[in-house]
Amino acid sequence: MGKAKRERVLAENEAMAISKNLRVSPQKLNLVAGLIRGKKVDKAVADLEFSRKRIAIDVRKCVMSAVANAENNHNLDVNDLVVAEAHVGRNIVMRRFHARGRGRAAVVEKPFSQITVVVRETDAEAEAAKAEEKKAAKEKAKPAEKPKAKKKAAPKKATPKKAAPKKAAPKAEAQKEAE
Repeated sequence: MGKAKRERVLAENEAMAISKNLRVSPQKLNLVAGLIRGKKVDKAVADLEFSRKRIAIDVRKCVMSAVANAENNHNLDVNDLVVAEAHVGRNIVMRRFHARGRGRAAVVEKPFSQITVVVRETDAEAEAAKAEEKKAAKEKAKPAEKPKAKKKAAPKKATPKKAAPKKAAPKAEAQKEAE
């Protein structure tokens, strides 16, 4: 008579963790989430450990929770986990009032946000194949180097010819002869 079991939202090789009511704006939290997207879990945790952002501590806890879920609930290998997704959402917004001049008030908004971290187990073979594809794409994008030929001497630039000195006026010549 109980409820039917809820269908699994994620794939068999994925695990998820959500942290709610984090006291930071979603924009600032997204900066930290951008640091870990697509990285291996151990590298992502190390980056969060040494990040200077205050909220990185809470994001690290969420990543570690996702890793624990993967290991304990889904029997995934911790060494092969990658942070597949890290998306940020808005949560509640506290509104406080700040006194202004002439009896007025200004609203001060104190936003909360939440982060969802999804970790995925990757195969070592598939990862190696991806690396090879990237390497091949890089080489294909590079223009082929042509064999270097001897440099030809640059053609000399045509310089404007200097005008011939002006002939002295006939009066000036006459005065010189007179002397």
